[in-house]
Amino acid sequence: MGRMQNFDRITWNPNQMNGQPCIRGMRLTVRRVVEAIAAYPNRDDLFRNYPELEPEDVRQALAFAAANLEDTATESNAA
Repeated sequence: MGRMQNFDRITWNPNQMNGQPCIRGMRLTVRRVVEAIAAYPNRDDLFRNYPELEPEDVRQALAFAAANLEDTATESNAA
């Protein structure tokens, strides 16, 4: 990626959804959108079940999630 992303559809309000990042001020968190993408890999199904979402919301939710994940490896005991 290497460049700053513009997340103009991601909003934060400390008084809404416990301050979690949301989509366009709605009560729909970025986390919920990412979970919905996993549950509905077919975008037609996703938009049918979440009619308030727009394609750019989905793109920014995924980009925001990726930008906020740690990209380092740590030693784990998990097998």
